[in-house]
Amino acid sequence: MKRNSLKALLDSYSTSDQAESEMLQEIKNFVSANSECFERTLAAGHVTASGWIISNDKDEVLLMHHRKLDRWFQPGGHCDGDPDVIGVAKKEVEEETGLVNFSLLQDGIFDVDIHLIPANSRDTAHYHYDIRFLFEADPAEELIINIESNDVKWVPVSEVENLNNSESMMRMVRKISAL
Repeated sequence: MKRNSLKALLDSYSTSDQAESEMLQEIKNFVSANSECFERTLAAGHVTASGWIISNDKDEVLLMHHRKLDRWFQPGGHCDGDPDVIGVAKKEVEEETGLVNFSLLQDGIFDVDIHLIPANSRDTAHYHYDIRFLFEADPAEELIINIESNDVKWVPVSEVENLNNSESMMRMVRKISAL
């Protein structure tokens, strides 16, 4: 069963607060109820994977300015049928930032989030059930800006809230501060 590895990751993950605990349970229910949870064709929503990339000294995080959503986020994207969420997160980091030398900083999930993606010319509004992993990279490595972003840059952790102060982003900032 394609979903077993994700279910195992979700079962072994400990959340940081009550709101995240509720999202974790909702993601578990969604994955269990939807055999096609990794397919973007599942109109209600689908599993996505992303990477929260911090600098070696843990003082900066790598963010991209998303072209369609016009906001700053961590790199990530659709699984497109691939149940290997860690592999998807790595692929998205490479594609959206140009990084090639980065490493998974901790085993397992770093954060989970459910967020509504607004309707656009191709898709109705739907949910992303985002599975997030913590990576580390050297800020001196060359970055790229691909078609999905307006900009990619290292941001001091203390300044993330100036670019995106959503609870989703600030929860990850708090987790970095606790490392």
